[in-house]
Amino acid sequence: MQKDLGNYRKSYEKSSLTEDVIPENPMELFQKWFYEVEASDGLDEPNAMTVSTIGLDGFPKNRVVLLKKYTYEGFIFYTNYESEKGKAIANNPKVCISFFWHNMERQIIIKGSAEKIAENLSDGYFESRPEGSKLGAVVSNQSQVIPNREYLEGKLQKLEKEYESKEIERPAYWGGFIVKPVSMEFWQGRPNRLHDRIRYSLQSNYEWKIERLAP
Repeated sequence: MQKDLGNYRKSYEKSSLTEDVIPENPMELFQKWFYEVEASDGLDEPNAMTVSTIGLDGFPKNRVVLLKKYTYEGFIFYTNYESEKGKAIANNPKVCISFFWHNMERQIIIKGSAEKIAENLSDGYFESRPEGSKLGAVVSNQSQVIPNREYLEGKLQKLEKEYESKEIERPAYWGGFIVKPVSMEFWQGRPNRLHDRIRYSLQSNYEWKIERLAP
């Protein structure tokens, strides 16, 4: 089986990224771009991001998760700490996260170190989730092999009855990670594949070095 995709082409012409309009701190540019993609109404989940880790088997693995908060310190998402990604991060906290906003012809590639957030912050977010999402976090032994779909739904039904009259507490194995960036690259599509690429690199004095990369 094969399919030639050589004729798939698109001219990127929606915007530009030049040094005279960028801030000194990359988080400010991230916030500007995020606001713009939200306002564009062209994506269902602009907070969807790809998280790349190095697994215990030595292979890199990407998966899409949802960004739930960002600050000057970094990017926060939530997961099962005993999942494949959780174990990979525990073994090697160096990760890469990326955003691709095709409607704006933009992507952002972020390298950084991931660490668990404070338990009270994970508690606060867990409490804000819908009941079904809370039960889903309790039911699923994420990344573990299960016999079938019915097994999962059966566990959910039992837990629904168990928690009919009591509060669903956050499991100790579920919580947030914050990715603290050391490098952030902003990519803006341009005509003739001469894309704009601006990279911020964190220096030892905690200032950001700004460089333009060839497309």
